[in-house]
Amino acid sequence: MKFKKSKMSSFWGGPRGLVVMVVVFVAMLSLLNRVSQFTRQVQPINYSKFLEQVESDAVKNIHVSGQSIQGEMKSGELFATVVPPTHNHWDLLKLHNVDVSVEHDTGNIYMWLFIIGGGILLLFAVLWLVLRQVRPGNSGNNMFPFAKNKAKMFMPSSIKENFDSVAGIPEAKEELKDIVDFLKDPTRFRRLGAKITRGALLVGEPGNGKTLLARAVAGEANCPFFSISGSDFIEVFVGVGASRVRELFAQARRHAPSIIFIDELDAVGRQRGAGLGGGHDEREQTLNQLLTEMDGFQTKEDSVIVLAATNRPDVLDKALLRPGRFDRRVYVPFPDLASREQILNVHIKNVTLDPAVDVSVIAKGTPGFSGADLASLINEAALAASKKDQDSVVMHDFEEARDKIILGKEVKSMVRTKEEMRITAYHEAGHALLTLLQPEDADPLHKVTIAPRGRALGVSFSFPERDKHVHTKKEIIAKIIVSMGGRAAEELMFNTTTTGASNDFKVATSLARTMVCHCGMSGLGKANYSQESGEFVYSQKTAEEIDREVNKVLDSGYDKAMEMLRENQDKLVTFAEKLFEQETMYAGEIYELLGIPPRQECRFV
Repeated sequence: MKFKKSKMSSFWGGPRGLVVMVVVFVAMLSLLNRVSQFTRQVQPINYSKFLEQVESDAVKNIHVSGQSIQGEMKSGELFATVVPPTHNHWDLLKLHNVDVSVEHDTGNIYMWLFIIGGGILLLFAVLWLVLRQVRPGNSGNNMFPFAKNKAKMFMPSSIKENFDSVAGIPEAKEELKDIVDFLKDPTRFRRLGAKITRGALLVGEPGNGKTLLARAVAGEANCPFFSISGSDFIEVFVGVGASRVRELFAQARRHAPSIIFIDELDAVGRQRGAGLGGGHDEREQTLNQLLTEMDGFQTKEDSVIVLAATNRPDVLDKALLRPGRFDRRVYVPFPDLASREQILNVHIKNVTLDPAVDVSVIAKGTPGFSGADLASLINEAALAASKKDQDSVVMHDFEEARDKIILGKEVKSMVRTKEEMRITAYHEAGHALLTLLQPEDADPLHKVTIAPRGRALGVSFSFPERDKHVHTKKEIIAKIIVSMGGRAAEELMFNTTTTGASNDFKVATSLARTMVCHCGMSGLGKANYSQESGEFVYSQKTAEEIDREVNKVLDSGYDKAMEMLRENQDKLVTFAEKLFEQETMYAGEIYELLGIPPRQECRFV
């Protein structure tokens, strides 16, 4: 049996009830304000002073309430005093013609009871309304922001993105094309009994375009798009998150076919039972409701697809990833060379470029950049050109922008001695020279600089000629040798060591440990000595053998670096002294200076 809400209940539960409560509250504040103003105008005096004023015929009238007297002087000044309980002053007042009025003292009591009682009633009314609005399942006429569904709805006319707006990642777009086809024509699949995936999980590092890809799917399908972050479901009130999930899916069904996009899914979809406390209970209730909605809505005729994005798929609850929920996982990787060039072409459409700008060269010089990094690169280059009042953005602006993104802004205020600069020059020359002396295994040299940027006093840039997905043992050893070049040059030329090689050793140690523990490229054999959940899965004796093998690889790399630099010490001196003089040198200049056959370089200038 269904019960209709009474008119009184709907009145107080709706906006009109809120307006009435606000009016009552304002009236009470106004009354309190008038009382306080009156209180501030009255001048308190003691009883002796009051009698003196009466005897001097200065009092015009008084109002007596119990032992309290309030009155007015003939000068118009208001006053108040308290009369002793046994004192008789009536004859004196009559003698001096003072107008006297008397009342019981219950009036003030009634006024304050009205004020206090009204405030209590108003407080209970507000609390009742709050509890009514946040009750799970109540999704109508919410007046409080924390009880509302926070999803943003985008109609097809407002979505300008499509698959052409997403450069690169052809495999991801191909995976999502099935969803687009289903949303456009669901009967095409249903007539043969096919069931489209209910949810697709976009997995990838930040900045690679997961959100843009989801909007492109909605644009291609020409359907409503509901966007919400996983953290928007969680609230301090228990049950609000589950209510928001129900309301979101109900709204999506009303506008079906439609797409729900949940960004940062790991905020609400983490493994259940991982913690204790009310916050975890609220998150788990929200997750349970999400699982229920995704598992059940497909049984209806509504066409609603759920897309979600995360860069932490390892922490998601297994129930989310089972078939029937997020059963399709779409990887959105870092863009490769071809994709970087396509992304750059998309972002430079509104930028005034110099005709000499070669986008393919910029793409080659930005390995490991995400789509967001490439957009930032173009913006930084345009800002740099604007600061110089240039008519267009030139290649040098892109060079500066890339160095700023990788290392930080150039530190021009740093004061260094000539000795420090010379040691830094030999250190960086050691890295660069070893790169040039291993042309078959090391990546091509791009440039060397001793101009400080961020926390680096100098840097040697090398970029691969193409995207590499597999590395040989010789290539890894070559990288270790190059990493050791800075310390080897310092020791060879100055017979000293500095702290400048700390990061070089960190890189070399990581490479050596990868060779030993993961790739079977050492004397320990083909076993994989990885860590699981932060714990070692091998014995202490094996750990000691791993440490010895890692040190053996590092020592061998250092000895090889020292040997190669000693054999080419004349080139090291020539190179380092020229670098000390110029501070920055590009690969072409270095090849010509040292008489070494040049390789292809990714020079921006």
